[in-house]
Amino acid sequence: MSGIVLLALCWQMLQPADGDLDYTSQAEGMHLQGDVSITGLFPLHYTDGPNGAPALVPCKEGRPNKHGFHLLQAMRFAVEEINNKTGLPSLLPGVKLGYQMYDICSVPASILATLDLLEQQYRDPYSEGDTHSNSSNSQNTIAVIGPDSSSKSFTPAALLGTCLLPQISYEASNEMLSNKKFYPAFFRTIPSDKNQVTAMIQILVRFNWTWIALLGSDNSYGLQGMQSLSQQASAHGICIAYQGVIPSSRDDTVQTMRKMVQSILTTQVSTIVVFSSKTKFSGFLPFVLEQNITNKVWIGTEDWSVATLISGIPGIHTIGTVVGVSVKYEPIPGFEEFEMRVIETSMKRTQEGSNDTMSTDSICLQSIDLYSLARNNYTLEKYDISSSFNVYKAVYAVAHALHQMLGCDSGRCQSTNVKPWELLSSLRQVQFYLGNTSVYFDVNGDPPTGYDIVSWIWRGTEWSLRTVGLFTPDPITLIIDAEKIEWHGDGKTVPQSLCSPPCPTGHKKLLTGQHPCCFDCQACPAATFLNESDPTTCQPCHLEQWAPPSSAQCLNRTVILLAWDAPLSIALLFFLAMVLLMTTSSAVILLLNLNTPVAKSAGGRTCLLMLAALTATAMSSLCHFGQPSPLACILKQPLFIFSFTVCLACITVRAVQVVCIFKFASKLPPIYDKWAKKNGPEVTIFLISITILLISVIRVAISPPRPSQDLDFYPDSIVVECSNTLSIGSGLELAYVSLLSVLCFSFSYMGKDLPANYNEAKCVTFSLMVYMISWISFFTLYLISRDSFTMAAQVFATLFSVLAFLGGYFLPKIYIIVLRPQMNTTAHFQNCIQMYTMNKK
Repeated sequence: MSGIVLLALCWQMLQPADGDLDYTSQAEGMHLQGDVSITGLFPLHYTDGPNGAPALVPCKEGRPNKHGFHLLQAMRFAVEEINNKTGLPSLLPGVKLGYQMYDICSVPASILATLDLLEQQYRDPYSEGDTHSNSSNSQNTIAVIGPDSSSKSFTPAALLGTCLLPQISYEASNEMLSNKKFYPAFFRTIPSDKNQVTAMIQILVRFNWTWIALLGSDNSYGLQGMQSLSQQASAHGICIAYQGVIPSSRDDTVQTMRKMVQSILTTQVSTIVVFSSKTKFSGFLPFVLEQNITNKVWIGTEDWSVATLISGIPGIHTIGTVVGVSVKYEPIPGFEEFEMRVIETSMKRTQEGSNDTMSTDSICLQSIDLYSLARNNYTLEKYDISSSFNVYKAVYAVAHALHQMLGCDSGRCQSTNVKPWELLSSLRQVQFYLGNTSVYFDVNGDPPTGYDIVSWIWRGTEWSLRTVGLFTPDPITLIIDAEKIEWHGDGKTVPQSLCSPPCPTGHKKLLTGQHPCCFDCQACPAATFLNESDPTTCQPCHLEQWAPPSSAQCLNRTVILLAWDAPLSIALLFFLAMVLLMTTSSAVILLLNLNTPVAKSAGGRTCLLMLAALTATAMSSLCHFGQPSPLACILKQPLFIFSFTVCLACITVRAVQVVCIFKFASKLPPIYDKWAKKNGPEVTIFLISITILLISVIRVAISPPRPSQDLDFYPDSIVVECSNTLSIGSGLELAYVSLLSVLCFSFSYMGKDLPANYNEAKCVTFSLMVYMISWISFFTLYLISRDSFTMAAQVFATLFSVLAFLGGYFLPKIYIIVLRPQMNTTAHFQNCIQMYTMNKK
């Protein structure tokens, strides 16, 4: 019911201005009687419809359209090839294809032709009062080939879809026509604009043209294409600086088009994408030439980029470089010869004076005959052949569907009774080859074909097309040979179309407007990097990584530790071995000479305790090598502090004893005798040592050192060390040892004038000075550096402190024991004491 209402409304709206319709025009070459008939809708003229109501303008009043003529010829050629069995053998044996052609010079003409076709299809040929029909010539149509554009296809596709009458368009590419809910009977042999938009975006991406202007014609083809491209552009980093709709060229749109051209110049884009029909764009280009726009790259659609209607505009060669999408070229064997025969026939008829005048009642439909058009002797361009091949494919698709339906595999078709809706299901299943081209339709009625990428070539004012690449939609693949394109300028340099030049590596984008393509650049600071997924934000590196300023990636930090196999470590280990050898040798020598005067004056058995403490002090340096372990962190500082304190305590107590004996013997209270005779010195050494041990144990218990990583001292390195190196507890330890060192120095200095065998003031002072200088140097270095050299400096300070006391205190005594045994006698020592006593008196 809805279909009948729609037909009635369209019929009332599209009544011609004058004259009745001649449904059975006898125009020569426009009609062929057959067993089954195909209708062709072709634009044989250019006309612009009037403003207001869509009343029909007679097509013969328009300019002849050579492209439409070639399309019509392609359909005639395909039908005759099938009927004459010159193509695929026995495709429709025993069945003759017929056709009738309509000139659809405008959208109203396309709608009217469809209504005329449906009226023929469903009227009763035997009804009384039917003054329009001619039963001998009228025949039912099983399929429609055309129309040539999306604008002319929407209404016919909807009307034909209500009757399930198959329609195959050769140039209507609007992706909305793929909607089977609204256009169930629509097919096409040209790719959908969905693929064309993808191809154009891939071209922009290929040449990094991100700052563009987008123009579209004021019809469904241009508007839908513009919308689709603008929706997808942002996902590929493409910014549309200006977007405009090209109106029809009329007196009232002149200023509009001039403003559009001025807006394009204002945006300073170098690339302009034009999604327009050739007729609309041809009316806009004179205003481009008027403003002398040159040095631009124009990205064109398949409708205008290969059309001679555009390339033939005077002065068009100055607009710059044109790169366009084109329907894949496939030659039609024998087609040019077929057209030549038609032209020869038309010329012969002219010479014979044949009268081809049409009836005055046929001014609206089929109002011209084939031979009147052929006398213009149109050239056959590559563009015409590409589109003609689409018509050729459409006719063969119908023929193959009929072949399946009519059971023609046996050598003769079994029937000629075909219903359009039956053919519809067969069309969905056809698959065959024409030359090297596979022909079939997907679920949306679209062909799975791609495009050629073409470029305009000029030799002076002579125009030609050059295929420079290809595009396939599944999978999406674009191949372009940029060297084949003759760019404006020097011909070799690809033009740039950018709002802002790309940022240097490691610089983030600071947007300066509404478009993400317009930005300033700012270097990423240190310890951050620029991720390609987010070019506007500098992202921080992981803790274990670092990055210098202006980085595009983070680098792993250098791990700083005193590795066992490092050359510096090996040298220190040799030094440690030498120190241990010296302390051990000294201990052995003193042990063997423990009862000699030199050994007794040095402290007797206390010397062995001092040497053991010095050995432990040296061994504590092993905790500084390699990857820190929990045990090494716990032992490293307390072991050094405790063992070194034991050594200082022994020297201090011995210095006190010597000073008291020689200087204060008569003044000492009785308690001193008790202290000296009842193991007072040993107890004192023990108390001093146990105190520092308790401090160290408490410190470790409260804040235990653990292996840690210092990530803050160096931006590019990780210092592997023990935690809590500097704390209140370690400060107390340092203060305690410092105080003991001062006492040791003081008591030793008080004995500077004692007998030589008991005077260690100079040696102890020297040892303490070396000790202090070593550690002051280390702490100074530690505050400014934490590298492996600083770690080695701590080991060196430890060993050098040991070596200082070993050399300052023990080495003179070892020298006497080993090399000057005559001085290691009781007599010698008594003589020294007598001399000291005599000097004091």
